[in-house]
Amino acid sequence: MYEKAFNDEDVAESDLVTRRGTFRAVAFKADGHEHMALVFGKIRMRENVLVRVHSECMTGDIFGAMRCECGEQLDASLEAIVREGSGVLVYLRGHEGRGIGLVAKVRTHVLQDEQGLDTLDSATELGLPVDIRDYTPAARILKHLRVQTVRLLSNNPDKIEALEAHGIPVAARVPLLMAPNTHNIGYLTAKRDRLGHDLPQVDVYPTVQSGRSAQ
Repeated sequence: MYEKAFNDEDVAESDLVTRRGTFRAVAFKADGHEHMALVFGKIRMRENVLVRVHSECMTGDIFGAMRCECGEQLDASLEAIVREGSGVLVYLRGHEGRGIGLVAKVRTHVLQDEQGLDTLDSATELGLPVDIRDYTPAARILKHLRVQTVRLLSNNPDKIEALEAHGIPVAARVPLLMAPNTHNIGYLTAKRDRLGHDLPQVDVYPTVQSGRSAQ
């Protein structure tokens, strides 16, 4: 029997025409934030739905910052979902800086630039947690959309564990690998080595750079 994941007053939806096509925009309130799920094609009661659970990153998503790969991942996810013909992108608010907020995130950038700290140490130096993101709202909206199982666009194994812990089976993880640049290679390396993200492109970056220099 289907159990409602939201009260009617906490969710609203309408068509959203974008340059990539028409999505169903599902806005929803959860845990003190307003989030958005963009639905493309038919996903209701489907197995192996292509899904991206994307954490809000104003600097990357909106302004195209090269310190992270967030904006590139957002664009690539939407393009992959459209190519697939169906899928869901869940955009989670309140996840800025892995949950520490925008002001704190910018303060960590200062420490990274001035003291050479990585993305983790710059947070702990300020007495902040490394990652306090909660993926429960993503699981709730996927249940609301009646998605049965997902293929998750992610390099982060923690997202798989979080979704499955909240009743969303992950049939497969689909890598979402962005090419490193000189501004984010340290960030990606820290995510690989210290957070366990699967980022094989980090290994070949020095080789790629050497090859470019030789040309």
